[in-house]
Formats: sequence, structure tokens, C-alpha cells
Amino acid sequence: MATATTGKEQRGVRRRTAHLKLVPPDLETREGLREHCRRIVTKLDKSRPLSKDEMERLARKLLAEAGEPEGYVGWTMVVLASEFWRDQVAAIPPSRRLFLLPHCLKHAEGCPADYDEFGLNCKECGACSIADFRAIAEEMGYRVLVAEGSPVVLKIIVSGYVDAIIGVACLNVLEKAIDKILLAGIPCMAVPLLSSDCRNTSVDEAWVREMLQVTPANDDVVRTESYLPVMRLASRLFEPDRLEELVPRMRGGTRLSEVEENGLAGLDPIAATEAVAYDFLTRGGKYSRPFIVLAVYDALSGGRVGSGEIDLEDVPKSILRAAMSIEAFHKASLVHDDIQDEDEYRYGQPSLHRRFGTATAINVGDYLIGMGYRLVGREAPELGAEATADILALLSDAHLRLTEGQGAELAWRDARDKRLKPIDALKVYVLKTAPAFEAALLTGARLAGPIDELREPLKKFARNLGVGFQILNDLQDWKLDEANKCTVGADLFGGRPTLLWALACEALSEDEVEELFRLAQDDSGDPSVRLEEARKLYCRADVFGKALQLVDKHRLRALAAIEEVEDERLQHLLQYLLETVWDRPDESEFQAAPVVIPLTLPS
Repeated sequence: MATATTGKEQRGVRRRTAHLKLVPPDLETREGLREHCRRIVTKLDKSRPLSKDEMERLARKLLAEAGEPEGYVGWTMVVLASEFWRDQVAAIPPSRRLFLLPHCLKHAEGCPADYDEFGLNCKECGACSIADFRAIAEEMGYRVLVAEGSPVVLKIIVSGYVDAIIGVACLNVLEKAIDKILLAGIPCMAVPLLSSDCRNTSVDEAWVREMLQVTPANDDVVRTESYLPVMRLASRLFEPDRLEELVPRMRGGTRLSEVEENGLAGLDPIAATEAVAYDFLTRGGKYSRPFIVLAVYDALSGGRVGSGEIDLEDVPKSILRAAMSIEAFHKASLVHDDIQDEDEYRYGQPSLHRRFGTATAINVGDYLIGMGYRLVGREAPELGAEATADILALLSDAHLRLTEGQGAELAWRDARDKRLKPIDALKVYVLKTAPAFEAALLTGARLAGPIDELREPLKKFARNLGVGFQILNDLQDWKLDEANKCTVGADLFGGRPTLLWALACEALSEDEVEELFRLAQDDSGDPSVRLEEARKLYCRADVFGKALQLVDKHRLRALAAIEEVEDERLQHLLQYLLETVWDRPDESEFQAAPVVIPLTLPS
């Protein structure tokens, strides 16, 4: 929430915001501040979403005028955002709204509810307010979820089942929701919990009931520009039926179920490869790269999709196929990376080389690369020869650099000397991660027209976004990630040349470096014990703190690149990408991180 670009933030350093997340202690103060928010919102332009900077400035001004302390900034920002979106949420039927409740409203002792894949499975025992709120919402037609975390909410929204959110959550959760949901332009309202204790907490129940029953004040509701239509478009491109429509199969209708039932040997090898490739394209992922292509194209073409001026079906098929090409390249790199890294799982399932063998997986990856170039090359009549040639040149350049970066990583892994300098790790990141973002940004821009003045700013932005993203991905490896690789410490035990490893080699003594090598390579010991000992060495070398400082440094450089872009819509999109692609943890999360033994999933 309170992360406007002022003070340290202008130098790329994220401020600590705990002191800005106080909740006004009495109902009278909360009601008064809420009324102030209503008055301010009536004067705002609602055709575009508020940025976090704008929300914080408004909140600070309001608190100063009301004579209230700075500590209420975060709480006031949530209330401002809720009032901003009130009319648009109200205009959406309850059957198209999601009601999100936190599990911490339950009574910690004696709660009979269990958790399933979607969150808390409430038994409606009457011991807490969850069941009461749920009953009201379900009677009105809401979809109800008792869970926390913006990723699952965003996934539900993008899937198309609901168009607005009404939520109850603590300020810590709502801070992340602003990054992931509010900045995307998704209509939502929220009631902050009265504490962040995560057990036996409480909420202004009258506010919750009022929000659930919100109705339009009038029929003339201003629609805010949103990235949600573009998100949904990018995701739907890879639904099986849409994929078949946009990219008809070349070798008949063989489906993966036939391949798995009869085996590869009993079918036409080309058709079988095609079946596996098509299935992997639909398997999962965030589809962030095709989203970037489409969002950049839309921004530079007047924002017609985001503003609702044109239907999704009206986007030219040539544009859609160009966006799909980026995902085909990305999926190909995942197949090959999983083989080279010996990763056992992808998207929560056995990786392709485990399911079908290494040779077949390599072939599928190669097929996806060919599909990526074909998706663009065949659109020359629609895109124009010059634009097609430019896009193919962008894609091939990104492809070459990505393989150079992967080659450098493999060479390091095969070398006897496992020492690595931080600058060399960063060079690999520039080659391995940044080109994918650069290709998506520049392809989207070229689809909209010439990119002479945009080329360098977008390349700078992509380079710093990619490096920061990869550092954060390294940090994420020290947390359980059930949605993806299902392991903790995979980079350490897999011997990958990460920045974290390089920072440790640089700062630790010779004996400590040798101990780190032993922990990474000696697989005879308990993996959880080895991981904990390695974490202690990383903390001794201040690896996590230094890595986060580099993230902040590259964030500053990305912000500077955004300032070089003149188009306001594109600027807003780049800022959105910067805030949402990076899920920046706090250094304290690594000081006593729980060690989880790598999961073993059923074959």
C-alpha cells in the first residue's frame, strides 16, 4: 500500500510500511474517515485506475485535514480504493461477484473446518462470523471463498467466473492485493480486519453486510480502464478449443489421451509429438508473456480492449497468433530446461522427459520452437512483410541470447571450480531471463507500428525487469512452491549458478565456501539438515539482504527507463508490470525460514 515513490523509494529502496498499517481504534473515527473518502472520490476521474502513489497522496492529505496520524495511511488507502470502485462493483450482479473471507476470522480453538484446495471448508457450526457472512452472500448468489492470497483470487478472476471482488482481509494481505488486483483495474471493495493477529480477529460486521448488499446509485456508471480483458484474452488463447481454432493441427486429431493409452510407438510419431506439444501449451502457467504482447499492443493502439470499446473477438487473429508465439518459445525453453536441470516436476506434474523420455521431450521442445516461428511467419499477409521480418528478427535475437545464457550456465555446472562472481551470475541473467521480456515488449510494440523511439527504453526496462525477476526467483527457491516445482532448495542441490551462490562465495571464508560446496554436493545427508546449514551460511554472508539490494537497484533502473517512454498508456502498463511481476519479499522472511523437506509426489 504505502509505497509511493518518495524519499528512499525514489532511489529504488522499498520502505518498511509496518508503521503505516495501524487501524483506527474506534468506530466513530473509522466512520468519519470513511465519509471523508466518499467525498474525495466523487471528485476523481474514474476512467483510469488510481496508482499507489496517487492513493497514498490522497490518504495523507485526508488524514492531515482530519487531524489523524500518519499510521492510518494504509487503512485509509483501502477505504479510498473501495469507495473508488463502489459504483462499478454495484453495477455487477452478485452472481458475478466473489466474496473473499479470511480464515483468521474463525475461532482458533475447536474449529471443525478442514482445508481443501480452495481454502477453508467451513462447516457452518455457528461459532464465528464466517458462516453468517457466507450464508448472506450465498443467498444473494455470490461465489464465496474462505482463503487468502492474491494469486488464487487473480486466477479465479482471470478464469472469467467473476467480474468483481468484495473481500475481508488484514492490511498485510490487502497491501499485496493492491499490487496484484487493484492496479490491474479489477473492481473490488474491501473491509480491513481490526487486527492482523491471524487468529480470533474481528471486523466491522455492519460494513461487510453493507458492501455485500451494495446497489448502484444510478445507471450512469463510468467504466475504468482495466487489464482484466487483456489478461483473460491471453489466458483463453490456450484453452484447448481456442488453441485448435487459432492453430489448427497439421497432423490430424490425435489427442494426448490416445498417446498415453496406446504409447508413442503405436501412433504416427509426428501426430504424437504434436499431441504432446498441444497438451503442454494448455497445461498451465501465468501466460504473462502473451499478456505483455497484447497489453503493449493495446496500449499503443488506443487501449480499446482495456476500455471495452471493442470485444475480445474483434482483435485481429494475426495479433493473437503473434502473442501465442512468445508462449510457444517459453514453453519450449521450459521443456529443455527441465531436461538440462533434471527437474522432475512442472506445473505440479511430472515433467515431460519423465513422462515420455528425454528424446521425445527434446523433440517436443523443438516442435514448439518451430511452431513459434510459424505462428508469426504465416501472418505476413496480414501483418505486412516489413513488420513480420522485424518481429522474426526480434524473436530470433532473443532465442540466440537465451541459448547463450543457458550455455554459460551449463558450462559452469560442468566445470570443476564452482566459484562464481556476482557479476558473472548477473551476465547469465541478462542473457537467460531478460530476452523473453524484451521479445514480448518489442513484439507488442511492433505489432502496433514502428518502434524506433521505443526500442532502447523498452530494452533497458526489459533488462532490469528480467534481472530483478530472476533474483527474486532465486529467493523464491527458498520457499515452498507447490504450484510449480514442488521443492525447496532445488537450485542449491541442483548445482545452478545463482546470484545467491555467487554472493556467498564472495563473502564467506575459504573454509566456509568449502563447507557450502559439501552441503550442495554431498547427497548422503538429510536434505532438510543440509538446507538449514546452507541457509545459515547464506545468512552469515548476508546473501539475502544483498540480493534484495540488487533487486531495488534494478527497480530504480527500470523506473528510469519508464520515464523515457512518452506514451502515457504504455508508461502505466510498464509501471504495472514492474509492481506485479516482482513479488518482493522482506529480508526478515529468510532469517528464520522454515525448512521443508523436498516433496515427493506420486508418479
